[in-house]
Amino acid sequence: MLDSVARLDDLPRRAAAADPGGTAIRTDRGELLDFAELDRRVDRCAERVRSLVGGPGRIVAIASVLSPAFAVAYYGTLRAGNVVVPVIPLLREEGIAHLLAASGAELVIAPAALAGRLPAGVPVLGLDGEELWDAPPLRSAPPVQPDDVATIHFTSGTTGAPKGVRQTHDNLAVNAAQTVWAHGLVSGSVTVNHLPTYHPMHLNSALHAGATQVLCTDPDLAASVHTANAVRANVYYSLPMRLSRLAADPVLPGLRLKTVRAVFSGGSALPVSATRALSDQFGIPVLQGYGLAETSPMTHCDRPHRPKPGSCGPTVPGAECRIVDLVTRKLLEPGTRGEIQVRGPQLMRGYLGESDGSALDDEGWFNTGDVGYLDSDGYLFVVDRLKDVFKCDNWLVSPNEVERVLLGHPAVADCVVVDCPDRFSGAVAGALVVPKGVTGQSALEAIAAQVNEELPYFQRIRHIREVTEITRTGSGKVRRTELREFLQDLLTQ
Repeated sequence: MLDSVARLDDLPRRAAAADPGGTAIRTDRGELLDFAELDRRVDRCAERVRSLVGGPGRIVAIASVLSPAFAVAYYGTLRAGNVVVPVIPLLREEGIAHLLAASGAELVIAPAALAGRLPAGVPVLGLDGEELWDAPPLRSAPPVQPDDVATIHFTSGTTGAPKGVRQTHDNLAVNAAQTVWAHGLVSGSVTVNHLPTYHPMHLNSALHAGATQVLCTDPDLAASVHTANAVRANVYYSLPMRLSRLAADPVLPGLRLKTVRAVFSGGSALPVSATRALSDQFGIPVLQGYGLAETSPMTHCDRPHRPKPGSCGPTVPGAECRIVDLVTRKLLEPGTRGEIQVRGPQLMRGYLGESDGSALDDEGWFNTGDVGYLDSDGYLFVVDRLKDVFKCDNWLVSPNEVERVLLGHPAVADCVVVDCPDRFSGAVAGALVVPKGVTGQSALEAIAAQVNEELPYFQRIRHIREVTEITRTGSGKVRRTELREFLQDLLTQ
């Protein structure tokens, strides 16, 4: 049975009791917090938050910057008995305003650089200085039940308006334990987080294990590898878009990871070609996981001792997965594609504004909205988002599969494939491409012709246009709905 805690803010308290002088968080800028100091600041931050909004149950939004201060604010708010809304600081102003309004946040904890982009009227507590914890310790933490809501985590909004996911203390504590198991973390492990923002998954799992987190804020790919070597890291976390760029970077042959035993990727699909290039270069497994905000977040993770490139691995302990037919909802055999369903103790309490459990079926299964299949070993392969797949001449087309072939062309730096309405076929594939070394529509048409030779007729690219970049969310996910509309506008010009 997985080891867990009754309330999420017990994680820093337990780590401090076990190893007070151990390094909890350090940055590549020289900041350092040991477990005891982290817990001390959490206590004082809890009192600061309580004095500003009261509680328990008040909603506090926190900018998820890659800084030790985020950890202090995150656990401090929870220890005050309140609810955290993580806010990605990379969002546009209207996106931040939506999250604050939808959640009913009564306080925002953010750095000064973000404060000017916040809507007027919401109180702000600085995340840059000692005012965050410049208060006496909280005398006694309000009682919290395991099924009380700890965070409201908004979905990325790639296929619609972001939805608020109510995650409980138990959801997140259990998933922290599942992540510790899947990533092989132990007390004294050292992880490098080469991410644009601070994800609570990595924070909670490291605190659960008593591991050190090294926050690598330098976006330079080679610098992150050098940091991992300098701190003798065991685990390296990054995003698919960064790992794909590293795999294609001319500096890769000169890089080594001396102590890292595995690279972990998540948030979106990592191309198999990038997985193999990095694994071959570093001589270690490059693994990806699978999960959603609704599952707090991880349900699957590829296994270090038996990796399968392109797979998200089997389920983590306590989680279950099955594949059902898109129409009949009947259970499908291994190797057959359908909608991915999951269930387990990490499943959310419910969406914001909806009743508990309303998103689950009578047996507790959650429809992920993703299309995939399981192999005979129970490893999950994710094909695409259900809302993104389309039918051409009644054949099911996955944009992700077309993108993988398109990205294999040497003149393509980045791309996205979307469905374009077609009078005769229903829909056909259209592509937005960031070219590499070539420009002009005739060059793009030549690329499409070469790529189409490798695709069945129903997957072939019928429309192609050049762009300077592919817009993505902070976690690297493509905003396919916006790009679909953008391509349609280009085609009608």
